[in-house]
Amino acid sequence: MTVESVPTAPRMKAADRRELILEAATAVFGAKTYVGTTTDEVARAAGVSQPYVVRLFGTKEKLFIEVIDRAYDRMIDVFRAALPGAPEAVGDRMGTAYTELLVERGMLPVVANSTALGGEPQIGRVARAGFSRIWRFLRDEAGFTPEQAREFIATGMLINTIVGLRLTGDYGDEVSATEVLDACFPDAVEKVRTLLPAAGEPW
Repeated sequence: MTVESVPTAPRMKAADRRELILEAATAVFGAKTYVGTTTDEVARAAGVSQPYVVRLFGTKEKLFIEVIDRAYDRMIDVFRAALPGAPEAVGDRMGTAYTELLVERGMLPVVANSTALGGEPQIGRVARAGFSRIWRFLRDEAGFTPEQAREFIATGMLINTIVGLRLTGDYGDEVSATEVLDACFPDAVEKVRTLLPAAGEPW
């Protein structure tokens, strides 16, 4: 999905339209960051009017907060679904699940952007709560040690950096990009390259 290609919604239930707007907002915020995004751009991406977006969510800040909450909810859902199976391989399964979040454009950049806004009173509060939820999930449900949780989150942050920098276009041509992609996605580089936009490509 790109900002330009989110389909205009026909008549649909309010809950479905709300989800469509959140999906479009995730793509736009992920591409342009919180500061660089307007509610008008989100509305155009979702195929609705800007007043409708404001009526549903109030302000851009409130919309972004819902986008952050949705992203963390989605992350925990896919992690929890990866828990069943051999305990010694749970980290690998959860890593694969994290990579699968790339299917929704903007999801991982939104999480990364939220962590950079800790100084914002409301956004920072929600971002800190989301990060805490992930840490507690890793410790309490996944059974990770503090060191394993640190390593898992560090790898996730590295993946977020790859996504934000749009490094996939340099794969095979630039040594550092090739090595870091091979290290993070040893069995899925080609799949990841099909999911991520190139450096000048819109979301």
